[in-house]
Amino acid sequence: MHRRTRRTLLVVAGVLALLAVAIFLRSKAPPEAARLLPESDGIIYFNLKPVRTFLKKDLKPPTRVPEYQEFVDATGVDWERDLDSAAIALHRMPDPNGPNGPVAYSMVLTGKLTGKRLNSWLDSHATTRELYAGHTIYDIPSENRVVRAVQVGYDMIAVSNYPTPEKIHSIVDRHRTAALPFAGSSLLSAHYSEVPLLSVAWGVGQVGLPFSESGSIKVLGLSLPLQDDSTIIASITPGLPLANSVRLRVEEIAPDEAKAASQAAALSTIVILARDVSIQLSSNPANNALREILKSTQISQKRNRVSATATLAPGLLGQITDDKNLSNSPATRTADHASD
Repeated sequence: MHRRTRRTLLVVAGVLALLAVAIFLRSKAPPEAARLLPESDGIIYFNLKPVRTFLKKDLKPPTRVPEYQEFVDATGVDWERDLDSAAIALHRMPDPNGPNGPVAYSMVLTGKLTGKRLNSWLDSHATTRELYAGHTIYDIPSENRVVRAVQVGYDMIAVSNYPTPEKIHSIVDRHRTAALPFAGSSLLSAHYSEVPLLSVAWGVGQVGLPFSESGSIKVLGLSLPLQDDSTIIASITPGLPLANSVRLRVEEIAPDEAKAASQAAALSTIVILARDVSIQLSSNPANNALREILKSTQISQKRNRVSATATLAPGLLGQITDDKNLSNSPATRTADHASD
């Protein structure tokens, strides 16, 4: 009896140890939505649940355009209320003047995004449908291209405007192995470990693609000394103590140490000049946020990496996420484009 009890205790201890290891690995793993993304040039991720809590008192109720209101009425899905997270893969297009412009998108959206009404809306707007691995993929025309959408789980929908269906197929295929904590694209495997813990939004890879113009990256009208194919690790993390600040961090991996030193010097000069210019800007939420960011921005270099960090008060961040910005969010634009 004593030996049996001892063996039982050892088995229980072993199971508990395995569970502890599994929980630890899961805590270090990328979010499921990001793990489902196909191979891409860049990845951007937003965790909106803590953002709503963090900025609850500062967020303004959005003003809806008629097309978006029609979508909400028809589906019962309100992106501002029901979307919990969004993982977006960026695909560089060989022809920047084509229907997709310089970049195409594949998205995995999670939240209260299920129900017959949403599927009925997708079905009514689709010109063609494809049955793939037990899932119906809806092909919806939008601005000289096709937007593909599929319900991959009870709380998850995938959308892609990539010219061919391979990216949306990859998302469906990856959903089968979603339980594996370190499954995902090669880009995610290479750089997710460098994303700061507790980041509510982050990006890895060529995340400058959406802001590129003629190969250079432009942010808030400023042309940065970076190429749009630069490997960047960006993040937004709540500061400590919580609710007192938001920390912004952008790190570029330069080709070599000399290039990193040159870019760090150029960025420092741009920040100094931009601070002077921002003082003369009119007082509105976006300009106030820009001034606050520039005031706290610090540029540093270590080996072949250039880092820019800044802090921002949650109140200012809440002001710039007003109705105009929310109505132009990736999820909202997806709904609007699909209804064009």
